[in-house]
Amino acid sequence: MEVTVLIPNYNGLKFLYDCIDCLKKQSTKDFRILVVDNASSDKSVEWLKENNIDTLVLDKNYGFAGGVNAGIKEVDTAYTILLNNDTKADIYYVENLLKSIKAEKKTFSVSPLMIQAQDNSLVDDAGDGLCIIGFAYQIGVGETVKRYNKKKKVFAACAGAAIYDTALLKEFGAFDEAHFAYLEDVDLGYRARLYGYDNLYEPSARVIHIGSATSGSKYNDFKVKLAARNNIYLHYKNQPLPQLIINALPIALGMFIKLLFFAKKGFAKAYTEGIKEGFASYKRCKRVDFKKVKLSTLIIIEFELIINMFKFVLHFIKRRIDRLR
Repeated sequence: MEVTVLIPNYNGLKFLYDCIDCLKKQSTKDFRILVVDNASSDKSVEWLKENNIDTLVLDKNYGFAGGVNAGIKEVDTAYTILLNNDTKADIYYVENLLKSIKAEKKTFSVSPLMIQAQDNSLVDDAGDGLCIIGFAYQIGVGETVKRYNKKKKVFAACAGAAIYDTALLKEFGAFDEAHFAYLEDVDLGYRARLYGYDNLYEPSARVIHIGSATSGSKYNDFKVKLAARNNIYLHYKNQPLPQLIINALPIALGMFIKLLFFAKKGFAKAYTEGIKEGFASYKRCKRVDFKKVKLSTLIIIEFELIINMFKFVLHFIKRRIDRLR
């Protein structure tokens, strides 16, 4: 088999039915399904065993990063697809992801078109971006699907439904378990970029995505705190000191904007606690070996971070216009 579809699960039994049923209907059968269960208490494991689904059962909840990493160690196929349990894959999803990653040299990952379950005409994610003020964002979220019909390079793939080169995935150390959850996919994609590999977006591979199924909501104290902390990790690990100094002011501005945003949402305390924890614990993170990174690559990525700032603002404006229509 060429690919393993790895599904992390934590109390997601109500989503597993549809997720796995869609995989059984794929146009290609050349893949293995492996579910990694983070010590669920909702009888997920019992159901998986009853239906003869290969399952790796962990002794506790290791988060997305830890759970997925445990599964990656068991993968012996050339490619690995990571698929959230709250997704419904199109019949050609696996086939088209495989074709896409095999078609381009130096490709580390390919992100599919993720579509909102609440409105199938809107994008949930068309790859992930990162900009100079430190904002990691879902490309195309909330915009119409028809605007995202071309294959292109993206900053990082969304690990909710992306395919990865397994050998490179293991070579780059997979996901940083210090993150536990949130931004670990942007971090991994950033690392791959620094080492000279590309992350792509493939619109012909599609999944319907509910979103925030495990955390329970788009914004909550747990999610806001971890994302704030992990944002500190993300920049510390992937930018050499001179670049961090150059970007310090824009990143500080971005943190201030987020503080205002989360204060309005009622999550100012969670956000500030996450920032404090990030600065207190960032040294436990393993940084990229910048001796292996070309200066030209750092310069290209720096300019991309700046350009992505304008793309992010343009996307923000488009969404506001769409809402007014």
